[in-house]
Amino acid sequence: MVANDAAGLYRLVAADDPDGPPPAAGQFYMLAAVEGWGDDGGRPYLARAFSVCRATGSRLEFLVDPIGPGTDRLATLVPGEGLWLVGPLGNGFTPPPPDTRPVLVAGGVGLAPLVILDDALDSAGRRASALAGFRSAAHADAARLLAGEPRIATDDGSAGHRGLVTELLEAELAADGAAVVYACGPPAMLEAVRGICVERSVPAQLALEEAMACGFGACFGCVVPTTGGYRRICVDGPILSATDLDASWSNH
Repeated sequence: MVANDAAGLYRLVAADDPDGPPPAAGQFYMLAAVEGWGDDGGRPYLARAFSVCRATGSRLEFLVDPIGPGTDRLATLVPGEGLWLVGPLGNGFTPPPPDTRPVLVAGGVGLAPLVILDDALDSAGRRASALAGFRSAAHADAARLLAGEPRIATDDGSAGHRGLVTELLEAELAADGAAVVYACGPPAMLEAVRGICVERSVPAQLALEEAMACGFGACFGCVVPTTGGYRRICVDGPILSATDLDASWSNH
C-alpha cells in the first residue's frame, strides 16, 4: 500500500505493483483489502473490479467511491496495509484515428479509465476534449485529475452546467462531429451516450461498469446482450463499441 488521497469526495488509492505488466488505458484490476472485517480478521472482503485511473512506473492508482463496506474499507487503507490485486484484466481502449478528435465523457467514478487514457493521449501528442458529470461540486473536484480544463455538469448545478453530461456531449458533437467518443459511467449515462453517437454515426468506445465475481470469465456473472449475442464484460470488455451493444443492454 502506498497512499490514500482525497479526490473530491472520492478516494485515490495507490499501490505498488513492481512485478506486474503495465496496464493499458481501460483495463481493470480485481482489488480487495488483505485484512478481513472486524478486529478478529474474520470474514474477508470480496474482490471488486476497478479500472486503473493512472499508472506511473510500478505505481497504480484507483478511484474509489466509498459507498458500502467493501469500498469503504479500501478507502480507509493506510500506508503499510496490504492490498490484494489481480490484473491487468480485460481489453483497453483503441487509439483514435489521426483524423478524429477524441472526446472523453465521464460520469462520476467512471472518470477513472478516462484519466489514464487522457495521459496516454497527451503522451502521444493528442489533445482530448473532456466532459465530466457529477452529483455535486464536491464530487466534481475529482475532475482535476484530467489535463486541461474539462467541462463539468452537476446534478444540482453547484458546478458547471446544471444537468446531464450527455447534454454537453450533444452540444460538443453539434459543433464538431469529427470525433471519436470514449465514455465510462453508470449504465443509464452510457446508454444515452450510445444512442447519441449511433444516431450521429460518431464512433464510440464505452467502458462498462459491472459487478464482477471473478474477473476471468468463469462465472458468467457480468454478461451483457450485444448484437452478436451475450458477452462477458470481464474478458470481452470492459471496452465495447457503441454499435456492438444491443439497445436493451442497460436493462439486463
